[in-house]
Amino acid sequence: MYLADGRPAPATSASPSGRRTGRGRRVRAAVPSTVLVLGTVSLITDISSEMVTAVLPLYLVAELGLSPLGFGVLDGVYNGVSALVRLVGGRLSDRGGGSGHKTVAAVGYGLSALCKPLLLLVHSLPLIGAVLAVDRTGKGLRTAPRDAMISLAAEPAARGRAFGVHRAMDTAGALCGPLVAFVLLRAAAEGYDAVFTVSFCVAVLGVVVLLLFVPGRARPAADTAGRSSAGPRTPAAPRTPVRALLGRPEIRRLTGCAVLLGLTTVSDSFLYLTLQRRLDLPAGWFPLLPLGTAAAFLSLAVPMGAIADRIGRRRLFLAGHLVLLCAYGLLLAPFGGGTALVCAVLLLHGAFYAATDGVLAAATADAVPEDARGSGLAVVQTGQTAARFVCSLAFGAAWTAGGDHAAVLAAAVGLALAAALSARLLRPAGPSAGPNSPSEHTP
Repeated sequence: MYLADGRPAPATSASPSGRRTGRGRRVRAAVPSTVLVLGTVSLITDISSEMVTAVLPLYLVAELGLSPLGFGVLDGVYNGVSALVRLVGGRLSDRGGGSGHKTVAAVGYGLSALCKPLLLLVHSLPLIGAVLAVDRTGKGLRTAPRDAMISLAAEPAARGRAFGVHRAMDTAGALCGPLVAFVLLRAAAEGYDAVFTVSFCVAVLGVVVLLLFVPGRARPAADTAGRSSAGPRTPAAPRTPVRALLGRPEIRRLTGCAVLLGLTTVSDSFLYLTLQRRLDLPAGWFPLLPLGTAAAFLSLAVPMGAIADRIGRRRLFLAGHLVLLCAYGLLLAPFGGGTALVCAVLLLHGAFYAATDGVLAAATADAVPEDARGSGLAVVQTGQTAARFVCSLAFGAAWTAGGDHAAVLAAAVGLALAAALSARLLRPAGPSAGPNSPSEHTP
């Protein structure tokens, strides 16, 4: 049951979820063990991947001499290829029944792990692009089934918090990865080779934890509200799953907003390169820049997830992009740089991710039935990732043509326009619909 403002009505007795007992007293539900194990897998894997991500921009631009446009192409490949396979990963995991999500996720994690040592062997743009494409193929395969397992294990009313806990653990790995890369670059004679080798070993450990400790079959939480929020449990049409899912108005709105906002979301690598150029930071300190983003993300992920459960996940998703717009504004500000500028930009960058990453997944999970959960998540994530691929290409071209300042200015103007359009798309369907109303299919 829901109140007029869209919030769940208080229960008068203990609910199966364990979140409420009595009229005003709430009991915080424990995070499901599946979410914690998947968070551990993501933590380990992110240590591996962020070791590479932290040094890759500098390795490609400074060591191999790529232009900003060349790096933009590779960065687009790195972030965009996964968009081509997310739908495949989501669809295969749904078809595999209860164990399909784990199987497809394991294949994705394994592919990414195998790519790490290959970076030691390739030094040309086409070969590096090919290795990064395979690595992102692995990420594309695993993301939707992993998020499907989280959404199925969590209670509908606490999905934002469950995704927040997972993203916090994931970000703990992102915090450790650049630190390890920083130490290796300063300690090892062949710093980049050491980074890629250690990254491979850590990635293999993540695959082992997934195979040994993640349950083979998802156990959906009691979902009385979730069924009504996702509509009738009618499977997506087997021949045209994407069109069937996009036939749901809520999926169309979420996908449209993800695409609009993704088209103006500058990649992490370009943001860090912009900071490095503006402050003229030494190359050895570059891997530490992602730590600021990761620290802010880690500290804010769980609180933002809980806020999303209260005020509405779509509303917080949009607000997160306004925070990113503030970060762009600081990069464009005429006053001098320094430590304060770095801290402020990285804090806003981390807050942006805390308010959008898991929150979008939770909002999408509310809008699709259990038997199409992986495919539904993949549809929205594919739109967002493809849009960010286009943004990387455009930003790299703008930087090459007019410099980093002009490129950031164009991104800021585009983001402001995209946020205004998205606010209209995410407007509640009815005058009495609240941020979490059934008409918006958000518990």
